[in-house]
Amino acid sequence: MDKNYIFTEHTNVTHGRGYVYLLQYHIVWVTKYRKPVLVGMVAAETKRHLLETMEQLQMECLAMEVMPDHIHLLVSCKPQLRLSDAIKILKGNAARWLFMAHPDLKKSLWGRHLWNPSYFVATVSERSTVQIEAYINSQKKEAEHGGNCNKRR
Repeated sequence: MDKNYIFTEHTNVTHGRGYVYLLQYHIVWVTKYRKPVLVGMVAAETKRHLLETMEQLQMECLAMEVMPDHIHLLVSCKPQLRLSDAIKILKGNAARWLFMAHPDLKKSLWGRHLWNPSYFVATVSERSTVQIEAYINSQKKEAEHGGNCNKRR
């Protein structure tokens, strides 16, 4: 790889104290048994809670879509953030807030758990960010409009 190419190409790297980084992840998780419960106000509240939690975790939301049975996120975060812990916090906080606001939601879920315990995560290169963002933003367009956080750098 040409060293001059790395330093002369414009990138969206972030500078911290003693480090420079560009870490982006595509994250997906599903509801328990893919039950389609993330609709209407529940979907809107889920988006709001996820954005609040990401802000607290110092994660930048590049794209988000809440589908009836799963969530897509494209995020940028600091290298000090342990991604597995961040995902656990995102899922846990969203479930706690939703169950407090909608107690009947818990009754409609077998086992009374909102999320499947697993998740998908993939690193995203700077060159593929636009493609992943477009993919996430297109997820709900067939069903309904909205759901992007569009907090571009």
